[in-house]
Amino acid sequence: MSLFQHIDLAQRVMMLIALLLSLTVHEWAHAWSAFRLGDDTASMQGRLTLNPIAHIDPFGTLILPLLGVPFGWAKPVPVNPTRFRRGINMSTGTIITAAAGPLANVVLAILSAVALGLIARFAPGLLVSGGRLGGLYGLLSLLIVINVTLAIFNLIPVPPLDGSRVVDGIVPYSWRPQWESIVRFSPVLLILVVVASQRFGIISAPAHIVMDWLGDLISAIRTA
Repeated sequence: MSLFQHIDLAQRVMMLIALLLSLTVHEWAHAWSAFRLGDDTASMQGRLTLNPIAHIDPFGTLILPLLGVPFGWAKPVPVNPTRFRRGINMSTGTIITAAAGPLANVVLAILSAVALGLIARFAPGLLVSGGRLGGLYGLLSLLIVINVTLAIFNLIPVPPLDGSRVVDGIVPYSWRPQWESIVRFSPVLLILVVVASQRFGIISAPAHIVMDWLGDLISAIRTA
C-alpha cells in the first residue's frame, strides 16, 4: 500500500507543507549554484529565494498534494550556461547546476533524519500526541521520504529531469546522435518512469528503508 493512500485532509495539508519546503529548497539550489557560477538569470527573475511563493506551480505544487497524489513539481528555474563567468566550462556548469537540486534534497533529508533522531533521544514527548506519534513525527518523516524520493527521481536521465542535464553535459560528442534520439521520446519515457515507480515502488524504496529504521529506533526509545 502506498504511503499516501487513504490520508485525510490534515495529512494532505502536512504533505503539502513538506512537499512545498522540499521543492523550494530544490529550486533555490539550482538558482544559487547558477548564480555562484555567474548566471544571474534566475536571480533577475526573483527565483534566488527560499520564499515558496516564487517557486509555486499552482497545479504541481498545490493541487496534486491536496488531492493526495504522491507527485508534484515546482516552476523550473531558468539557467543560461552562456552567462557563466569566464573560466567556467558550460558543460561543467550545467552539470553542477543540475546536480545542485537533488543534492539539496539529500541534505534536507539528512537534516530531517538528524532532527528526528535528536528529538527522539532528548525530547521524545515532542513526537507524541494523545499517546501516539503526532504531527512533528509525521512532518519530519514526510520530509525524509519526499526528499530522498525527489533526489532519486530527479537524477533519472530522462528530460526534463535533472539527470538528463547531467548526462547532456558529459555525453561524448560521438554519442550525441544516440542521445538526441532518446531525448525525442522523453515524454513517453517520463510517463513510463512515473508509472513504473508507482507500480513497483523502486524510487521510494530507499526512503522507506530509512523510515523503517527510524521507526524501529523511535519505538525502542519510547519503550526503553
